[in-house]
Order: sequence, then structure tokens, then C-alpha cells
Amino acid sequence: MSLILGIESSCDETAAALVTSDREILAHKLAGQEAEHAPYGGVVPEIAARAHAEILTPLIEAALAEAGKSLDDVDAIAATAGPGLIGGVMVGLVTGKALAMAAGKPLVAVNHLEGHALSARLVNPDLGFPYLLMLVSGGHCQILRVEGVGQYRRLATTIDDAAGEAFDKTAKILGLGYPGGPKVEAFARQGDPAAVPLPRPLIRSAEPHFSFAGLKSAVVRAHQGGTYRPEDIAASFQQAVVDCLRDRLEKAIAEQASCAHLVVAGGVAANGPIRAMLEQVAEQNSMAFTAPPQWLCTDNAAMIAWAGAERFAAALTDPLDFVARPRWPLDPTADKARGAGVKA
Repeated sequence: MSLILGIESSCDETAAALVTSDREILAHKLAGQEAEHAPYGGVVPEIAARAHAEILTPLIEAALAEAGKSLDDVDAIAATAGPGLIGGVMVGLVTGKALAMAAGKPLVAVNHLEGHALSARLVNPDLGFPYLLMLVSGGHCQILRVEGVGQYRRLATTIDDAAGEAFDKTAKILGLGYPGGPKVEAFARQGDPAAVPLPRPLIRSAEPHFSFAGLKSAVVRAHQGGTYRPEDIAASFQQAVVDCLRDRLEKAIAEQASCAHLVVAGGVAANGPIRAMLEQVAEQNSMAFTAPPQWLCTDNAAMIAWAGAERFAAALTDPLDFVARPRWPLDPTADKARGAGVKA
């Protein structure tokens, strides 16, 4: 059994965790930055990086103390090395490098998306490869075939905005505050999801990808028009996202019949209506369904430690000169999708 220290700092959550290779989470410490970013309605990269630098070391010390462990007990240091806001990524990765060098431990540079992709295996020991993954977060919206540790085939991605980004922008448009996803979901419960005629970009398209920029623009127009209640706009927006995700997922399932298991991961996977839809799609297609608990869907260090454990078991460690990456596709061989700002 190995013990991995995980470090996460890719966006606005600072976290440290100790996880064993037999799936026991010995400690997990997390510090959010909602108060720091709320006045701006979104994450400010410089503020995020400064907050990571101030709190990360005390969080690591607290995690070790909670688990009753020292660095000598740790077998490897796993740190997010990208993708993400580069300032924050560098804080976590440099800290991981320093600890690895000081303690004489291997470094595992973890792709943040791989942390999400493998998180379901932390809670479901029966989940084997391959499986179909819908990864929905603030910066990414993808469908991937997960064939093994470090082995991913991208089937679809967003050609503009991610679903989580659309949730955050909708919350800002409606004056709901930050973070946007939970605010929109709660507000939508008071509205009618059929009240506002919003578009479903790329639905029923032969193209496999997602698009949410047009939906976001339609929310702006609906709000500025003054005809619809904000609650109805929120509910209709959320339903439009659910419909788009469902359509694209059903297309991918039809083309990937060999996958018997559907997994969802990423921050947007914490959304109740989206989870319910995915569970229904899995059932209709006779697929097993796994969704990590909500806290494991949002950014956390337990998933980074677990991805580190999986990579460490496969002898996939990294040199101390590993470079932080603002973008880092899970499938670098995938065809480039059309569109500006494609998040591979």
C-alpha cells in the first residue's frame, strides 16, 4: 500500500490530501476563495495565486497532522501541474517539487483533468477500464473514452464556452453572485424551465461537439428584454444545458457501444438536474452509472492524490524540472475542433 500527498491549486480552491492506494482518504483540507472573488463576479487570477501562496503550506501541515503522518511516511508527492490559471498551478507545483526534493520523494505531476477522470475509481473499486466519461467543469466540457491511466480518447469537446462557464456568466447576468453554478441551480427551482425560448446550440448536429456561447448570448438578450422573470430565465437556461448535454452524450453512446459504464466528473456534475439526466440516459442505454459525491466533483486534492496513486503504481513519475502548463489536453492526438478558444 502506498500513501500519496496530493496538492491542488489550479483555480480558486487550495487543497491538500493524503490518500492511500487502497482508496482510504486519511485527510483532506480545503480552503475556498469565494469572499476574495465575490466582489468581481468571477475568479481574478492574481488574487487566486496570492491566496494559494498564503494558505497552501498551512493546509499541507494540517492534513499531515490530521492523518498522524509526516513526510517520511509519504511515498510520493502529487501536485496539479495544469491545466488551469498558471499562477495558481505554479504555486502548487513548486510547493510539490520543494517537498519532493526535501524529503527525497518522487514527484507525480498530475493533469487536473485526469484527476477528475479517475476520481470515480476512488469511490468505486469495481469501475474498470474502459468507460465513457462526461467531464463538465468551469473550463472544460468533454466526452472521453477512458481506456487506462494516461490513456484517453476525446470524442467531443466545446468549440467555445464550457457549460460551467455558461452557468457562471448566467449567474452574473442575473445578479445572483459567485459561484454561479450553485446559485443558478437554486434560483432555477423557483422558475419555469419552459418559459423562455432559448436555443440549444448544435443539438441533433452531425458534429459531435458542444457550444454554449450562443446560449449565453441568448440569456443576455432575454434578461435585457425585460419580458421574462429572472427565475424563469435561470430555469430555462439550466434546461437548455441539460438538453444539449443529453443530445451530445446520446450521440457519443451510439458510437461507443463497447463502453458498458458511464461516468460523470467535474464541478458541473454536482448539479442535480444534470446528474438526474445522466443517470436516466445510462439506464436507458443499459449502462452502469457512477457519479462521485458532490464534494469530489468540485476541485479537491483527494482526486489529485488518487490520480497520483494510480500513476505512481504504473511507475509514471516526473522530473523536478517538469513545467507547469496552462493548457494540457488529455488526448493530445485528437483532431482540433473548430472554433476560437477551443478548450482541448
